[in-house]
Amino acid sequence: PSVLSRHGVVKNEDTFKTSPFHFDLWFYFTLQNWVLDFGRPIAMIILPLEWFPLNKPSAGDYFHMAYNVITPFLLLKLIERSPKTLPRSMVYVSIIMFVMGASIHLVGDSVNHRLIFSGYQHHLSVRENPIIKNLKPETLIDSFELLYYYDEYLGHSMWYIPFFLILFIYFTGCFTPVEEESRMPVPALLLMGPSSLYYWYLVTEGQIFILYIFTFFAMMALVMHQKRKGLVLDSNGLFLFYSFIITLVLIAVWVVWLWNDKILRKKYPGVIYIPEPWAFYTLHMNNLHAAKESL
Repeated sequence: PSVLSRHGVVKNEDTFKTSPFHFDLWFYFTLQNWVLDFGRPIAMIILPLEWFPLNKPSAGDYFHMAYNVITPFLLLKLIERSPKTLPRSMVYVSIIMFVMGASIHLVGDSVNHRLIFSGYQHHLSVRENPIIKNLKPETLIDSFELLYYYDEYLGHSMWYIPFFLILFIYFTGCFTPVEEESRMPVPALLLMGPSSLYYWYLVTEGQIFILYIFTFFAMMALVMHQKRKGLVLDSNGLFLFYSFIITLVLIAVWVVWLWNDKILRKKYPGVIYIPEPWAFYTLHMNNLHAAKESL
């Protein structure tokens, strides 16, 4: 029997007993990702500006705070349910870094999204934005670039690297020698669409394609390695693996659709061209500030 396994502390031995599909955790995980992460900027735009003045946290900021608490808790619960003993120290350090990165992102993202109401355009770089390039003294522009760095680079790196690392660590325990157990129940199939679509948003908006594709390749390599041992993915592993595959297809469709967009091409130069959804929105949809004023 497991020792203190109820608390997820340690297990005596690794066995190949298969975990049932964790519908409750995957459902909560997908729901809170959509509501608290994807829904953050939407809540900020939809709710009346009078409720959340520009010099105060927005509704999206409170969504972000809830996300920073709930997501690490769900990740820990997911790790606890693995039938295999996983490296706890690495998991805990990853969770700590995840919370730090998401919290850094909270501050930078809060200011950057509030700037939309002042005319900031996400499809332009910081220095090319009309409301930024005329600031005096010019050193203020450096400060906004620093803010952008904390939001888009440091915050994203410290947030997403531990996030994908934890998912991969969990994935390593999702193998079974029983071929009949390598199938997904109907609830898993129903959750796969929303889960994959969220990962598409995460990769494109977070600009973390390299991290995502390396994680996916590591998953593929592990699957092939375990197959030589006669092991196959269980329902939870299949759910995660297939979600990543569908995500890759969605990213490819997104890139092909916007391949000839000259303005987005200018903001996202280089070999890897994956525009952010919010940059597309501010470029091709109605001006957010004007829309807010008309409400």
